[in-house]
Amino acid sequence: MRLSRESVRRSNAESHRIAPISVTNACASGRKPARGLGEAVSEQEDANEELRLATPRAHLRAMDIDFSDDEITRYSRNILLAEVGGSGQAQLKAARVLVVGAGGLGSPLLLYLAAAGVGTLGIVDDDAVDLSNLQRQVVHTTARVGISKVASAAAAVTAINPEVAVELHEVRLTEANVAGLVAGYDIVCDGSDNFTTRFLLNDACVAAGRTLVSAAVLRFDGQLSTFKPGGPCYRCLYPVPPPDGLVPTCGEAGILGAVTGVMGSLQAAEVLKEILGIGEGLSGRLLIWDALTTRFRTVTLARDPDCACGHG
Repeated sequence: MRLSRESVRRSNAESHRIAPISVTNACASGRKPARGLGEAVSEQEDANEELRLATPRAHLRAMDIDFSDDEITRYSRNILLAEVGGSGQAQLKAARVLVVGAGGLGSPLLLYLAAAGVGTLGIVDDDAVDLSNLQRQVVHTTARVGISKVASAAAAVTAINPEVAVELHEVRLTEANVAGLVAGYDIVCDGSDNFTTRFLLNDACVAAGRTLVSAAVLRFDGQLSTFKPGGPCYRCLYPVPPPDGLVPTCGEAGILGAVTGVMGSLQAAEVLKEILGIGEGLSGRLLIWDALTTRFRTVTLARDPDCACGHG
């Protein structure tokens, strides 16, 4: 199915009155899932509209909804989704997302955000591509071993979607630069591999009122949560960094490459949901995945009344 400019314009209006349908639940109940752009679910439309209006948008800048024919073709599978439509695609195009770490988590995260049409991606990393990275860091290639990770990741992003603007920050995150970096973006993604960076990012996002989508992996396990203004932050979960040497790194304990692919892809999905203001996010919840048993579980996170995030 090839979309036209007119169908995209229609979807902009209709996306505000079409309630989301769970394809899994619809199929399980014998009902057909939504197809195309115009099937309204009238019994839920009022509740869905209230949810959309109550959900804060990740950005407030003007949105460009005049897509080129190539953009309509490229993003057609997004636009066909009632929860996205043309207006949602415009929100993605207007969004600015900062990805800290162009490694195992950052690789699928960057690729899927770029493919989805997020307009501007900032990449923070001060490392160079090493041969040992390629077992899991799929944004890089053998030919790019030795060059900076931000340059290598930018090349991959541009290759998959030249419409995306890429901003390179070949620096290590520090107390001196973190606030300035975070301030320039709507949503921040933590794909780092050390606690110093995690706590720096959390504190800067709390101070700036930015949403932080954070993932972590080790061996066969992964964790993911979203920390939003008004909700629990990373310090509500972990008040202080663990002592040096208590938690091994991936370089010390190992990591199954596919685990980073799964968690980075889940992280990308959560970022897209936050930009679009759809679905149920992970604020106040921690998703834990055990790859060895193929089990997911979710833990409820409470806001710590003694945490600094409650006194901003």
